Amino acid sequence: MTDRDPLPDPVLDPAAMRKQYRADGLAEEDLATHPMDQFARWFEDAARATLHGTLYEPNAMVVSTADATGRPSSRTVLMKQFDTDGFVFYTNYDSRKARDLAENPHVSLLFPWHPLARQVIVTGTARRTGRDETAAYFRSRPHGSQLGAWASAQSTVIASRTELDTAYAELGARYPEDEQVPVPPHWGGFRVAPGTIEFWQGRVNRLHDRLRYVARPNGSWKVERLSP
Repeated sequence: MTDRDPLPDPVLDPAAMRKQYRADGLAEEDLATHPMDQFARWFEDAARATLHGTLYEPNAMVVSTADATGRPSSRTVLMKQFDTDGFVFYTNYDSRKARDLAENPHVSLLFPWHPLARQVIVTGTARRTGRDETAAYFRSRPHGSQLGAWASAQSTVIASRTELDTAYAELGARYPEDEQVPVPPHWGGFRVAPGTIEFWQGRVNRLHDRLRYVARPNGSWKVERLSP
């Protein structure tokens, strides 16, 4: 900054932005034995915060992938199921993320629950869900979302929004509300089997609590505390 440069607006200056996090934290003795049980506890807190209007889409997660050459990419998707086997999301199998996972199944997930000063960070490997599981979920989607899975050639370049809207309208005429939409062969789920799951709790003075579950070869989990 020179003498003639205006002073930065503190509302817009990232360096001036400050948020003091909570005093209470996360202790090892408070953790569940299995990380997915701990995730269920925190997910319930996030879902209840949504009901109170303090958090939006608790199942939104950032999925980070890398292609065969190591070039990364990230995007936000919606987690649609979790259990002891991992986390499930659905996508077009021709999309960039799906192409990345076909070349390199290693993936990272991030649940950014900012209003709770919490994050959950997952590393693991992804594999496709079975077609029966995919079809069952597809049938549960709203009719418009089912049509959208056909209309969008995800991650490809299109000439205009009109092209997309026209494709959707044509599908709507072909499959009206009272007709079943077939499951697209190029669309389905991925299940991410975790190797590590980190629970991050914001604390005062940036001395955050970071407790990470690490999978052992015998199927059990060890817990590590990470320095913030």
